Amino acid sequence: MNTVAHAVVGLAVLSRQDSHKRTATIVAGALIPDLAIILFYAWHRIIGTSEDLIWSIEYFRPTWQAFIDSFNSIPVIAIGLVLCWKIRHGLIWALFASMMLHCLTDLPVHHDDGHRHFFPFSDWRFVSPISYWDSNHYGHWFSLFEALLVSLLCAFLWIRQATPKVWIVGCLIFYLIFWIYAFLVWN
Repeated sequence: MNTVAHAVVGLAVLSRQDSHKRTATIVAGALIPDLAIILFYAWHRIIGTSEDLIWSIEYFRPTWQAFIDSFNSIPVIAIGLVLCWKIRHGLIWALFASMMLHCLTDLPVHHDDGHRHFFPFSDWRFVSPISYWDSNHYGHWFSLFEALLVSLLCAFLWIRQATPKVWIVGCLIFYLIFWIYAFLVWN
């Protein structure tokens, strides 16, 4: 799933009559697993690496993979969840819960670019028959499903009034910006 979709799913699952602070924490938790990829991509764009080289060679370098996978480690996130539950820190628990939800929803939609979700304890990667982006593995269909899901969840959040509306509008705007960028650069 793309990053903003993770934020919307996190808000739909984890928010209740929330404050801006808790909502921001849930959104941050949804973004953190992709933060390493965002930094990786920004770095390569700054130094002038071509899109093709970024995603065919650079993304798969072991150093970048270890950096990226450390943000997507289910065992590490689970430890954070348990510790926050033990000390009853609900705000930071929501951050880790949102990170975990991100990882669990990423797991089934990465074909050949999946994360090692049990890093550093295992190098295993789930190779899904479905990709959230690759048309050779139903990426076009999943993109349509994701767009519909994001739209429905935003409507749900709006009606339920559990999430401040400015956050819902912000997610929709960033989701639209992502797709415009993806269409212009990657299409």
